[in-house]
Formats: sequence, C-alpha cells, structure tokens
Amino acid sequence: MSDLEAVLAHIDADQPAALERLFALLRIPSISTDPAYLADCARCAEAVAADLAALGFEAAARPTTGHPIVVAHNRAAPGRSVLFYGHYDVQPVDPPELWNRPPFEPAVETLADGAKVIRARGAADDKGQFMTFIEACRAWVAVTGALPVPVSIMLEGEEESGSPSLPAFLEAHGDELKADLGLICDTGMWDAETPAITTMLRGLCGEEIVIRGASRDLHSGMYGSAAANANHVLARILADLHDADGRVTIPGFYDGVPEIPESLRAQWEALDFDVAAFLGGVGLAVPAGETGRSALEMIWSRPTAEVNGMGGGYQGAGFKTVIPAEARAKVSFRLVFDQDPEKIRAAFRDFVRARLPEDCEVEFHPHGNGRAVAFDTANPAFGAAQRALSEEWGRPAPFIGAGGSIPIAGDFKNRLGMDVILAGFGLDDDGIHSPNEKYNLACFHKGIRSWARVLAALA
Repeated sequence: MSDLEAVLAHIDADQPAALERLFALLRIPSISTDPAYLADCARCAEAVAADLAALGFEAAARPTTGHPIVVAHNRAAPGRSVLFYGHYDVQPVDPPELWNRPPFEPAVETLADGAKVIRARGAADDKGQFMTFIEACRAWVAVTGALPVPVSIMLEGEEESGSPSLPAFLEAHGDELKADLGLICDTGMWDAETPAITTMLRGLCGEEIVIRGASRDLHSGMYGSAAANANHVLARILADLHDADGRVTIPGFYDGVPEIPESLRAQWEALDFDVAAFLGGVGLAVPAGETGRSALEMIWSRPTAEVNGMGGGYQGAGFKTVIPAEARAKVSFRLVFDQDPEKIRAAFRDFVRARLPEDCEVEFHPHGNGRAVAFDTANPAFGAAQRALSEEWGRPAPFIGAGGSIPIAGDFKNRLGMDVILAGFGLDDDGIHSPNEKYNLACFHKGIRSWARVLAALA
C-alpha cells in the first residue's frame, strides 16, 4: 500500500472523529459582525490554533485590530510550499424563527432523496470547507508522521464583515506568509458529483446613493407634480443604467472587457449548463441580462450593474400620501478582466450627477472595492490538482469561472505574487448566509480525501 492509499484508508476510518471535531467548531457562535460574539470569535480562533499545534504546526491566534487571525506553519517537508486560506467567522442567523433546528447545535440529517447533510450555521461557509483541508493534513501526519509539502495556514475571523483587519495584516506579515502557491476552498463544485477548480473571479465595486429634494416630506395633494419627487428622480436614474439589450450605459463601463477566446467559450458550452433548471430553482424561467450572451458567459466573464436595495418615503403599514424628500439605493458592480473599480465608481457618480435635477442633491457612500482576478492554468500545479480531483471523484474536474468575488484571492496574487487554486466542495443548495445552512456529508468526506490527493500531487 502506498502512502497515499494508507492516508485515504485512514481518512475513511476516522470519519466519525473528524465529524465530531467539525461539530465542536460549529457549536461556537463565531459571528464576526456582532460585538456580542467577540469572545466567541476569540474562542474559535484559539480552538483552531490549538488543534493545529497538536498536529505539529507552529500555530497561534494572532491579534489584530479586530478578530484574531490564525497563522500556522509546518514547513519541514521539501518541495513546493502552499498557503491555505479559510475563515472561521460565520454569518448571523437571522431570522432565527426560520431555522428548523438551533443553528449552533449541529446534526446530521437525512434528506428526502437519502442524502445525508450536516446542518448548522457555518457548516458550508466556511468551517466545513476549511476543516476538509485540516483533516487531510491530520491524516498525512497520522500515517506518515509528516506532510508531503511545506504547508502554511491562515484562517481569518472577519471575512463575513468585510475583512477590515486583513490588508494591514498582509502588509505586516506578507514575507512570512508568502508561498509558492495559494489554496482556497471557499468555492463550490460544478455539480453534486463533479469537482471543479475556479480560475476566474469577478471584482466588486459598491455604492450607496442618497437623493434629496425638498426639505421635508410633502403632502402629495398640495405639492404633487409641482415639487421634485426623490423617488421619481432615483427611479429614472436607475432605469437609465441599462439599455433595451441589457447593456450597461455608463460611459466607459466596458473599458478593459475583451471578448472571451473562442476556445474558452467552447469549453463552457461543453459543460452543458441547464439554464432552465438554474433559473427554475429560484422560481424564474426567462433569462435576463445582455441579449445574445449565454448565462454562463454573463455570470463568469461579463460585468454587471445591479440595484441591491432601494427605498424612500413612507413604507410602513397602511398608506401615507407623501412626496418623499429623500430616496436611497444600493448599487453594486461585478467587474471582470481589467476593469478599474475606481474608474467605475467615478463614472457612476458622473452618470448620476448628469441626471440630477437642479434643485436636488446627491450624496454617495462607497462600499467595497476590488479588481477581478484570473489565474494561469498553464502553471503545472493546476494540472496536478485537476488530475487529483478527477481521480477522487471519478469525473473530469473542469476549470470554471465564478460570478462572486473573493478578495483574498486577489490579495494573494497581487500582494504576495502567488497563483491560487480555488477548489471547494460546496453546492448551490447549501443555503450559505440563509437559514438552515447545510453541507453534504459526502462533500465533507470526499473533500478531505480530495485535499489528501492534491497535497500528494503537489509533492
């Protein structure tokens, strides 16, 4: 039996213990956005650091201006070094009444189709995911006494609250953290039976706008039509963001956005993405967005302008006939390729000001700022990881894009100069950030086996 075969056999036999170790972390309500859970975040960081220290890592929960960041090193092995990233903080559970069980009392449940899932807040995002990697390291140490490659681990506690402490931490400790390759598991599978490596992530630029008209809300019978209505002004501006073909109309918005190569387009078409099922799962049927673009192309390689929230005037129970003095909207832009988020922000502000009536004012509040990132799959590490995942799951692991944004991946590339393999085992129906979050037990088990294989392949 080879070392890898022995490690995989150990993982299979150790599953009950691995599950209980995960449950111990899931019981800690490490909600980073709520100051009431400050001590719980620190407790979770210390628990993970102690576990890593027991595996032979030099590990500690490092203080920051916010929640601690766990840093661990086991660099005894020769060869290509890796830096693994995850986060131990979780989203709030609101609304609690929609949970079918207490969110911090994890349990294994059997679904109607017979699949077993781990049910708890943080099960998929991100405790279950990062524990797949730690358990793979545990198995290698248990069986061989060492890791196959030099490994560093960084687990932050503020990912769900915007990572405010992370940039300064990377600046201060970048030389210590730098490795030959980054690993991140905060991503998903192509489907429940097919693993994937994400090689493209969109950037993000967020902006809240506040339109102000009159000095106070006005009686619509006395001032209707004669006075500017902040809701009308805001609605016209937001409606102008897209033309009839779904393209964003902000001048210069598509600067730095090339057409994807035909070879890549053909790869995506070969994935046989079922757009009807994709939309049907959320109660929709008709694709929106840019005319003539496929759904995968729009999600992975095209930029967006989305209104995430808006409101103004009376919104309580009943009816109140007012002309609102103020209206607000939150608008986000998902960016691709070489789009500059600061240029997008400036262009959007000019776009709004150009449509503002003379006696109205606008106020802007920035939120979020990050470039898109893509990784060169010609790096031999990507082929090695792809083969390892394919061997474990019995299906070819495609290179895919992702519609979301993971800023740390860009930080790893731009600040630390590393390519990053993003290989996670989440599923679209895991309900992350929602009540009744789950993580498939098979994804947890095979995720551990997958990382064990990847570590061997990278050696």
